[in-house]
Amino acid sequence: MRGRTVRGGITLAAAALVTIGCGGDASAEIPVQVPAGAPEAVSVRSAVAVKKDVADPVRLSIPAIGVSTKVIALPLDRKGRLVAPRQFDRVGWNKAGPEPGEKGVAVIAGHVDSKTGPAVFYRLRHLSKGDRVHVHRKDGTTATFTVHRIARYPKNRIPDKVVYSAESGAHLRLITCGGTFDRSRGSYRDNIVVFAR
Repeated sequence: MRGRTVRGGITLAAAALVTIGCGGDASAEIPVQVPAGAPEAVSVRSAVAVKKDVADPVRLSIPAIGVSTKVIALPLDRKGRLVAPRQFDRVGWNKAGPEPGEKGVAVIAGHVDSKTGPAVFYRLRHLSKGDRVHVHRKDGTTATFTVHRIARYPKNRIPDKVVYSAESGAHLRLITCGGTFDRSRGSYRDNIVVFAR
């Protein structure tokens, strides 16, 4: 099944704060997006699913960069932040949002590296327009998305409406850290965001 555009709008929920670990510590908070006044948190706008249309994701495959990994469901903590994957070779899906292939913007995040070397999304920045992303689901079906844009944003200037909303259809965002590493904070200065539909 391919993520494709269909007519219809998206109902946006209140922004949920989300953080993602990158840069050597699985528990480190690395923001995907930083709203005003919250320098260590990020905001993800999620489509509200009236009913569950598709099965949960279980595996992610990106042939162009050699990624084949398990997808785990990531919950939000008490502060509304996404709990980072504990393992550097796995990615996590924001289960507070749509499942990949459902109408809206699904978010899958992963580490770029660790203290011992590259992590699952180390080569994410090398994707190109037209590359395919396959999300295998619990019921045996696959949602296939096509990359149409890759962007890098400073963590304190992520355009919320651009990254986390879409006019219609099923969309996917793949997110990791990027740019230069800030040793004083132990995190990267930017985020790499892959837009796929």
